[in-house]
Amino acid sequence: MHISNGYAPLTPKNEFYDELLEETQAIVEGQTNWVTNLANASAVIYHGLRSLRHFQEKPINWAGFYIIDKNDSNKLILGPFQGKVACTEIAVGKGVCGTAAQLMQTQVIKDVHAFPGHIACDSASNSEIVVPMILDGRVIGVLDIDCEKLEGFNEDDRIGLEAIVKVLIKSSEWTQ
Repeated sequence: MHISNGYAPLTPKNEFYDELLEETQAIVEGQTNWVTNLANASAVIYHGLRSLRHFQEKPINWAGFYIIDKNDSNKLILGPFQGKVACTEIAVGKGVCGTAAQLMQTQVIKDVHAFPGHIACDSASNSEIVVPMILDGRVIGVLDIDCEKLEGFNEDDRIGLEAIVKVLIKSSEWTQ
């Protein structure tokens, strides 16, 4: 397994995501445990995005996963992540994460303070992207990334992160 984590700061986002996808494929190769794969993926995503010049002035401040609670399918619980202490539970349909889970659609939020019902786990966050993790037609969790910069995420991020989530879903066994 080759892991670089050495991204050139001026790498265009679409090229960065191609490299990040390859790195994600490398870290899950031969590993099917979902906790292990999401833990390593959160580290690769967090540190990779923080290395880009686009995010150096106002960096990514959180990257991780919320997983549907096996005892309550209307609740997301905190999974593997990188960043400050986080909210431990989010109701499906509440905040950006809960909305992405409910709608089963990626949410690219340019200004979280303008999002109705935004849940502020870290007051430094100004933009957010949340990608739902869908397996067999049902949401099993979400990938959540926060940025201190307004308009920190765009279409390149959506496309790149959705591809990474597909790799994580396909490579892992989803038993809780």
